[in-house]
Amino acid sequence: MGRREIGTHALPIDEVFQRLDSGPHGLTRTDAERRLARVGRNRLEVARGDTALTLFLRQFKSVVVVLLLVAAVIASVTGAVLDAAAIAVVLLLNAALGFATEYRASRAIAALLDLDVPHATVMRDGEVVTIDAQTLVPGDHIVLNRGQHVPADGRVVEASDLRIDEAPLTGESFPVSKLASVLPPDTPLAERRNMVYKGTLVAAGTARVAVTDTGMRTEVGRIGALTTAVHTARTPLERRLDALGNRLVWLALAVGGLVALVGRLHGAPLAQVIETGIALAVAAVPEALPAVATISLAVGVKRMAARHALVRRLAAAETLGSTTTICTDKTRTLTSGVMSVGRVWTGEREFVVRRGEGGGTPDPRLVTALEVAVLASQPQSSHGQPDASANADPVDAAVLQAAADHGIDRRALEQDRPSVGLVPFSSERRFTASFHRVGASTIAYVKGAPHAVLALTGETDGSLAMAEEDRTKLERVNERLAAEGFRVLALAYGAVASVDEASLQDLTSLGLIGLIDPPAAGVAATVARLQRAGLRIVMLTGDQRLTAEAVGRDIGLFTGDAQMAGPGEIDDMSPQHLRQVVTRIAGFSRVTAEQKLDIVRALQARGEIVAMIGDGINDAAALKQADVGVAMGRRGSDAAKQTASIVLQDDRFETIAAAVEEGRVIFDNVRKVVFYLFSCNVGEVLVLLGAGLAGLPQPLSPLQILWMNLVTDTFPALALAAEAGESDVMARPPRDPHEAILSATFLRSIAAYGILITVVTLAAFVWALRARPDHAVSIAFTTLALAQIFHLGNARSSHPVLTLQRASANRQALAAVALTVALQLAALYIPALAATLSLTPLSWMDWLVVVPLSLLPALAGQATKLLRERRESQ
Repeated sequence: MGRREIGTHALPIDEVFQRLDSGPHGLTRTDAERRLARVGRNRLEVARGDTALTLFLRQFKSVVVVLLLVAAVIASVTGAVLDAAAIAVVLLLNAALGFATEYRASRAIAALLDLDVPHATVMRDGEVVTIDAQTLVPGDHIVLNRGQHVPADGRVVEASDLRIDEAPLTGESFPVSKLASVLPPDTPLAERRNMVYKGTLVAAGTARVAVTDTGMRTEVGRIGALTTAVHTARTPLERRLDALGNRLVWLALAVGGLVALVGRLHGAPLAQVIETGIALAVAAVPEALPAVATISLAVGVKRMAARHALVRRLAAAETLGSTTTICTDKTRTLTSGVMSVGRVWTGEREFVVRRGEGGGTPDPRLVTALEVAVLASQPQSSHGQPDASANADPVDAAVLQAAADHGIDRRALEQDRPSVGLVPFSSERRFTASFHRVGASTIAYVKGAPHAVLALTGETDGSLAMAEEDRTKLERVNERLAAEGFRVLALAYGAVASVDEASLQDLTSLGLIGLIDPPAAGVAATVARLQRAGLRIVMLTGDQRLTAEAVGRDIGLFTGDAQMAGPGEIDDMSPQHLRQVVTRIAGFSRVTAEQKLDIVRALQARGEIVAMIGDGINDAAALKQADVGVAMGRRGSDAAKQTASIVLQDDRFETIAAAVEEGRVIFDNVRKVVFYLFSCNVGEVLVLLGAGLAGLPQPLSPLQILWMNLVTDTFPALALAAEAGESDVMARPPRDPHEAILSATFLRSIAAYGILITVVTLAAFVWALRARPDHAVSIAFTTLALAQIFHLGNARSSHPVLTLQRASANRQALAAVALTVALQLAALYIPALAATLSLTPLSWMDWLVVVPLSLLPALAGQATKLLRERRESQ
């Protein structure tokens, strides 16, 4: 391997300076200005969101919408100006609704993003100055302090107790200790302890770092470029509606051709054939479907927002309900993101400690261990209590919190045992030692990595030498706790002769404490609920395998033959092998941004509908590739929120289950809308086709059909968007991703109700031709319209809606029925409207025929559902 191929982490520091054409004291201002002109500013090229015009034009991409545009053009060419205008109004309404929803969501997301440009402390001309971080260049030396965000990628030159929170980039649960030593060339990104990366947070300590990369050449920038290269695919609902539109095109052509042929065979004039063909084309196309589908999505989006899930892309709301697999980050998504003490082992007994739980009289051995841990912690605030701020060292904060839960006050301890010195934690020594005056003696309290602390011990429990069996026992407990996902620290104390590191000898080993980032509240129950709904949950984490396995076990992720894939295993898999095994693996540890992307693609190649949940920079590409990306709104990185389709405003995993439920309800309601509109349209087509085949006059005009499709059908269909979810919505397995909206069973049901509506309409028409020929068209028109309105009850649920409680559960449906009946009466009895639609008022005798016939399809449907329900209960 050539020198240029070796990563900066694998070079001695003098060779790093040589590569960067820099020196031990950084750059001069003149050098920095020249480099800035050459390499560009230290900023990420954030992908701009869609413009308002792009969002608006996107609403016209549906095949159904294109079909309606063609219908409007044909209607205008043939002189049906009213038909063309009505269709155009529907198309504009549909576009406006979709645009308003997506634009409002994009603005809400913009308000969540924090794009403030940070500053950087840098050495220029040998002086430490503060500059705009965008003017950093490779070769600069930056100074890092606790609480700061790292402004660029760099190699550590010197560090004191430097710990970096890299969770947004690598998924590591705990802050990573950094040092300046050289690492092997093949060290993975998450384990490069001599490198720091743009966008991560300094959790503790200070450092001087040589900048190696800026802007889009940083790890964050590389992930951004990877994300930009991912193409956003159409959602399952968009694909289903497109397939539905294709079917409608062929249906309209077939019906129109058949009627034209029948009309010519009967010797009908060409003008009549054209008019009938237009009427059938209008009847075959549910003009209200795009608008009603959009409104159904918008209603679902509003419900999701009420449950703290903000939808950026309208169709993504339903996609989450179609999901078969959920890939999720671990740190701060499945876990709380707050480290806590979970175990304390004192050599004689192991104590289980839970955050916020204490009370009673604690065991003296537990109290002693926590007191030593507290005294060996660096202060977190001026009050000596745990500091909840983001700048607090998470290990010490967890120790202080556990002590406070058990009634231990650090201020009281330090008053009783005044501090006289401190040996701070460093990456080399791996422990912290605090010296305190106790009477006439000086006692050292030590907390750190077990192997480092054991090297300082010589006694345990008062014996002169630590017995080999005691040491072995401690090592076994350490290994067990680590295997259970705990970060293990050892405790020791003892009298010392002086306040310095050299005096730390022959200390007494006190035991071990185990810290963990525990599963967030409610996560296990949510995982179980999603699994009952037939969804697979796959953990994708940059954290260590043991930690990830422990969290997975706690939340019930590993069921059946589910496996955990460790570091390096994905690297050894070809894309074909990954596709073969991906459905058997419930968790991947130490995964990179590229590997997350590969895993999502492998699942999609298996036909899965994938939702990806993440909050880190390293999740952005996978979020974009997934069928629906879900980001955390509060703690999520800007990159994650910008690429996700849905943002959880409360950052709670439980909201995922709520959003999945709402997504399923959305699809159910869209299906109900399609069922209602298509059964009504099938009735219209069959009425025209049946009358033509029987040699009867044309019972309906194109404008009358358009009135029904756009007025008396639309409002009941809109009411279906507000229908509550069925009781078993989260007890069903996910739908087949390849299942069309118009499945064979669905089509049979539509055809059955369409035939019922056709029979009663033709019966009324035939009766009117004999008894009231001057009112025949009006009677047929009214019977068909009312039959469609009353048919709403059949579309609302697969169960009967005959009871008062069930019928009134959707008040919008009752209002829609009342409104459309009123509009139908207006069409008959308002002279100007009746003249436009070529209708005449009906007498009371006409109503005695029309009303019973129009009620028959609804009553037949409810009776069928009632009988089926009784058979199932028996």
